[in-house]
Amino acid sequence: MVQIWYKHFGAKKIRMATICAMVLKHHLKNDGTYNVKIRITHKKEKRYIDTEHFVTAKQLSKSLTIKDPFINRVVNLKIDEYRLAISSISEKLDFFDAEALRSFLLKNNKEIDFIEFCDEYIVNLKKVGRGPTAANHTTVRNSLVDYFGRNRISIVEITVNMLRTYEQFLRGSRKIARINQLGKVVVTESDGVTDAGLYNYMRDLRTLFNAAREKYNDEDLGIIRISHYPFNKYKVGSPPNTKKRNISMDLIIKILKCNVAKHSRAELAKEMFLLSFLLCGINAVDLYDITKHNVKKGRLEYNRSKTKGRRKDDAFISIKIIDEAAPLLEKYIEKIKDRYSSSKGFDGALSKGMKKLREITGIPEITYYWARHSFANCARNNCRFSKDDIALALNHVDNGHKITDIYIAKDWKIVDEVQFNVVKLLNRELLKTKKVVLSSK
Repeated sequence: MVQIWYKHFGAKKIRMATICAMVLKHHLKNDGTYNVKIRITHKKEKRYIDTEHFVTAKQLSKSLTIKDPFINRVVNLKIDEYRLAISSISEKLDFFDAEALRSFLLKNNKEIDFIEFCDEYIVNLKKVGRGPTAANHTTVRNSLVDYFGRNRISIVEITVNMLRTYEQFLRGSRKIARINQLGKVVVTESDGVTDAGLYNYMRDLRTLFNAAREKYNDEDLGIIRISHYPFNKYKVGSPPNTKKRNISMDLIIKILKCNVAKHSRAELAKEMFLLSFLLCGINAVDLYDITKHNVKKGRLEYNRSKTKGRRKDDAFISIKIIDEAAPLLEKYIEKIKDRYSSSKGFDGALSKGMKKLREITGIPEITYYWARHSFANCARNNCRFSKDDIALALNHVDNGHKITDIYIAKDWKIVDEVQFNVVKLLNRELLKTKKVVLSSK
């Protein structure tokens, strides 16, 4: 029997917990064996932990004490582990009852599977409506499985040296096998990530690691199941300067005028690019999620998925559905989900469609997200709107004006004005090319 003691108020030692191996007479199995259990006695309460060991009557004394030397030796090793775990919380043991102490010993003894934790964390992100963040973390989770070549990864394997070799792994080209919405394995060739991509991977991995420490460590009770922190030595650093991702009005018109096949991904990309530009740079995931319920009195009202769970205003925005945007919105609203089972699949189709647009137009690098940047660039440099007005139209939060924003109600007429002037500029440039305008009033 192992007894755990601690000093109470500097006076005498008080016995707080006892641990011993035993069998229970009434737990005799049909095959004539008993399961060896570890009994925890704390604050006059008893709790039991099953072991993987079984004994017969020959291995027990008449009083059911275990007399088999091998069983005693291996079970005592486990008891020693529990003893060390209890000693680690020392005087804070008084905050535990017997059941909490049993739970602590079981959890403390269990190896932390980082992939299992990532899966739970990602599910919770989806439950609170943080789908885009969940998608980013899923990408990191999957890359870890690719790197290790297995679906179970102990948290202790996330080390400084691992992070350095993982970085090299991400920078190199590799084949990626994933299951699509039809349940089939699809293998694609992936190029090495850019500096910006590497930063995003490492930043999100650090977020996941910190979340694991938050879950499994309890500093107040002295419970530290994840004691190492590789990001002390491996520095994620600052994000690299973002390359300007906007194009001139001439190039936007070039996209609008290019010929694409009907019902193709190129057509999808072209029309989504235009719709984003007309609706103040709306993100693809929001176009995927919106329904007719978001259309109210000629306006599109929704909460931006990327930031809605992190802002007091829930990232709400109201955008006027101008005549130029109405036909495209009617064509795609609630129909994108019929074609794609997830926003990730929609993003993939957009990516492939934009690749085709690059081939057709000869415009290098351009992606769907460039519509948002180009809208902002036109609003600032061509229409001369203030950065604050543009931030409002883009549904950005201004950290520098948080206090002021408490007193000022949002005026969607400002957004309407930014939108009207940018689209007016687009129509003016279209007229110069002797093409019909988009259908402006």
